Amino acid sequence: MQKLLLTLLISLMLLDASLPVEGKKSRKTKGNASDIVNPKTFNARKKTNSTELNLTSLLPELEVTDNHIIEYSTGILSTRIIPLAYIVAIAVGIPANGFILGTVSTKTKAFSTAILYCSLAVSDLLFLLTLCFKIHYHLSGNHWVFGEAACRVVTACFYGNAYCSIHTLACIGIKRYMAIVHPFTYKSMPKRRCTVCSILVVWVVFLVAMVPELIVHQSYHLPQAGITTCHDVLPLEDPSHSFLLYYKLGLTFFGFVPSFLVTVFTYGSIIRRLSKSDSDWVRYIKVSTLVFVIFTVCFTPSSVIHFAHYVKLYTSSQDHFYVYYSVAVCLCGLHSCLDPFLFNLMSKTTGSKRTFMWLRGKNISIST
Repeated sequence: MQKLLLTLLISLMLLDASLPVEGKKSRKTKGNASDIVNPKTFNARKKTNSTELNLTSLLPELEVTDNHIIEYSTGILSTRIIPLAYIVAIAVGIPANGFILGTVSTKTKAFSTAILYCSLAVSDLLFLLTLCFKIHYHLSGNHWVFGEAACRVVTACFYGNAYCSIHTLACIGIKRYMAIVHPFTYKSMPKRRCTVCSILVVWVVFLVAMVPELIVHQSYHLPQAGITTCHDVLPLEDPSHSFLLYYKLGLTFFGFVPSFLVTVFTYGSIIRRLSKSDSDWVRYIKVSTLVFVIFTVCFTPSSVIHFAHYVKLYTSSQDHFYVYYSVAVCLCGLHSCLDPFLFNLMSKTTGSKRTFMWLRGKNISIST
């Protein structure tokens, strides 16, 4: 009897000693939630251990503490308006970009220009294909049914091809800038090799840049809403996701700002040079205007709001900007519809011979 009482006493002491540690740990996690870096999108906490899976969805569960996450996931904005915008982009963009790939060889005589247009069309088509999966996801009430691997690939393709399009447009701007502003240097350049190398660099850089999207877990089950999200809601405290905040800040900044500055400089210089010429450069002015529209309307809002979203996460762990970013992404998807019209305008000027009058009466004929 004494041994039994002694055993019970020791057990109670051990249990009592363990409870404060758990409680302290739980309170610390909850109390310091604002100090923990929120790595992505909406804020949530893991409901189970990383090794425990939901028996129904076979995915880790997240406990959502903010009502606006559930409201967004089940609201009309994300389940009707956003997929409708994606459907419009696909209906216009896929046939138009497919037409570009089918006619680029006949519309453009320069090999280097054809490579740029093909790269732009391919990146747009891959971006639009990811929208097909996103449409099903949003129309299903933000419920992902294609599995974790597909979620990672779709997320990586979505961001990677959007930034590939931005940098390809910058490469097109550089090529036209050299042809019009520095025609002597442009004529002596190995244009094929430079174009192929630049496009390869763009694709390789963004393939490498998308590796973090492929290695982290992207899909989680939300028991409060009864859905499985893809990329929209990720855990706050998971160490495997903590680096993503800095990664996203760098990706958003370097993926957009350098190309935007290059585009502003190149097309601004082109317009300034052409304004001093007596020739009719209306088509070039239209091309430059359309490029500015694509960057201003399609890429700038989503990039600025995306960057502001992660700055907000870093400073105050607030994730409300993600709703605005989701709307801005709809505008970003329109670039895949406008790029074919850009190709149509550029093809009317590209490949044609232009003669420039320069110092000492020398003429130079170039293909722009």
